[in-house]
Amino acid sequence: MVKKFHPTYTQNRELSWLKFNERVLEEASDETVPLCERLNFLSIFNSNLDEFYMIRVGSLYDLSLEDKVKFDNKSFLTPAQQLDKIFSATRLLYKKRDALFIKLERICKTAGIQHKTAVRLGKLEQIFIEKYFSMQVMPLLSPLVINIRHPFPHLINKALYVTAILREKKSYILGIIPVPKNLPKLLYLPGKKIKYILMEDVIQYFAKKIFDMYTIENTAVISVTRNADISLDDEDFELGEDYLQHARKSLRRRSRLAAVRLELNGNTTPFMVDFLAKHLKIKKAQIFHCRAPINITYLTLLQHKLAASSGSTYPAFNPSEKCAVPEKCRMIDYISEHDLLLNYPYQSFDLFLQLLKEAVYDETVFAIKITIYRIGGQKTKLIRLLSIAAELGKDVTVLMELRARFDEANNINWAELLQDAGCKVIYGMEGFKVHGKICLIMRRQSDKIEYITQIGTGNYNEQTAKAYTDLAFFTASEGIGLDAVQFFQNMGTDNLYGSYKHFLVAPNGLKSGLLALIKHEQLQAAQGKSAHILLKINSLTDRELIDALAAASQTGVEIKMIIRGICCLKPGIAGKTENIKVRSIVGRFLEHSRVFCFGSDADIKIYISSADWMTRNTEHRVELACPIYDKSLKESIYKNLLIMWQDTVKGRSLDTDGNYQKIISKTAPFDSQVFFLQQNNTLQQSDSFTKN
Repeated sequence: MVKKFHPTYTQNRELSWLKFNERVLEEASDETVPLCERLNFLSIFNSNLDEFYMIRVGSLYDLSLEDKVKFDNKSFLTPAQQLDKIFSATRLLYKKRDALFIKLERICKTAGIQHKTAVRLGKLEQIFIEKYFSMQVMPLLSPLVINIRHPFPHLINKALYVTAILREKKSYILGIIPVPKNLPKLLYLPGKKIKYILMEDVIQYFAKKIFDMYTIENTAVISVTRNADISLDDEDFELGEDYLQHARKSLRRRSRLAAVRLELNGNTTPFMVDFLAKHLKIKKAQIFHCRAPINITYLTLLQHKLAASSGSTYPAFNPSEKCAVPEKCRMIDYISEHDLLLNYPYQSFDLFLQLLKEAVYDETVFAIKITIYRIGGQKTKLIRLLSIAAELGKDVTVLMELRARFDEANNINWAELLQDAGCKVIYGMEGFKVHGKICLIMRRQSDKIEYITQIGTGNYNEQTAKAYTDLAFFTASEGIGLDAVQFFQNMGTDNLYGSYKHFLVAPNGLKSGLLALIKHEQLQAAQGKSAHILLKINSLTDRELIDALAAASQTGVEIKMIIRGICCLKPGIAGKTENIKVRSIVGRFLEHSRVFCFGSDADIKIYISSADWMTRNTEHRVELACPIYDKSLKESIYKNLLIMWQDTVKGRSLDTDGNYQKIISKTAPFDSQVFFLQQNNTLQQSDSFTKN
């Protein structure tokens, strides 16, 4: 029997995401945000949109080509209908982005940094770029005219190209100049003031010199976004090929996938647009004309120039090295007796690395097991410590997820390095990304095995731990330790259906566990008892969980959710979701932790997890949620969530139409991240005072 869904209290995932990215753009337009940070938010908006088109639009494009029509179970739109709405919504976002970019450029000019175009250069500047172009740029260019002898080239995903309409006698042809990646994104001009020009503008300006055989009618900068929604599991292995070889080969295929978007900046003509659309096999709806430069990642390069200006960045912040562990006590010894919770970025990721370092050199520790999803491209302390542990003879098992989107190449390199150091590296299971964050330290004490287990809501990444809010939980609980042992054994034997006494593990037990917890609160409400659910997640898309929350709301359960991004549930709809409230926080730090609270007071159940309430997490990934049993830690977690709920500065309320609204409050404006920063500073000052 096919289950019937009703869209009265749900909205489309992709359109919800676009509304969230508009929230990011709102931060870039906020005049109370320092200038450098506004530029950063604008850059984040752009990179978010790029990834959205590569993955989500790419996926919908594939679905739209299938013979069997599929409907979204939240909006009941077909893939083609969703694409139409996405393209329409994107066009409005481009207009807002372009207007904001122009405004921010004016503010930058006032602050002493000016973006100049080639047609508005002074004499000395003109001489400078002519010399620079001749000596440094021209030798690197590979111009091409498209004709019978020169077929239309493959345009690389997100690369920039200067295009020109060339008149040859009475006919028109297209000229293309790839902008070399090994040239700087921008060129600073001579003079006392800080002025710069973009490299694509320099090349565009000298197009007449490059195509000197032709009459140039128009020039523009273009960029193609390609479908990047590949899965390493979808590709066939070749005989004798290992998984690392297979992964590298599959990644190379990504650059050849279909075009899903074309961006243009400059003086285009119908001939140019039609020509490009025909050869890229895209519709006019997928073509976007930009007033702002297509690639604005260079904005981050300006930040060190602007940083000298007072108030152009957020105040300096150093994560605290202070935690509940006494100064002269080893972390291993403290955690053996007490549970510990760290709150990134307010507390330092180095505290976790300190624990790992102690384990590496502790003679009683015989095994370290860890999952790795994203750790970045630069060699980290974590990689060094794991390598040293293996070299010292400890049993080191690393579950390296090679399918972490856009980190595949990094993770392949780290896997090879760890293998060379003597670590046992495994790669998860076919069809299921391992996204759960867990580290297990095993040691032998007087013929007894003891466990220290760390569960996190975020990646083991030293850089993102300074910018993402995440929780890291440490415990010596034997029960949780045995669950962790079982988890790694199951991962090594491709067992998705293992049982756990404490963990909720996807794809087999997480969703059913969450549904049971929601149902318990629903039964409490039905009996006239107090019933509460408080969640902090990044996204909510899973239809079963959405319907369970709606049913609980209809029974009288009070539900509050802090959801940073996608929310397919519309709150506050009478008779459906009237007892549900949703808020989103977008601020200096990326809200990334996932916390699930059911009940209240002494009976409250709290889990932390790396899993969002999305079908991909609950059904198609290996995730785990870990319970918090310590009373004081539960109180601390719950209190902090309530503090976030009170945010009236960076917080927004989701209305019944799925749009974000500013929170109107009679109290003084309150920024939860600033509160936690001030709390952190107070702790550090107190610690410094004590030491003095």
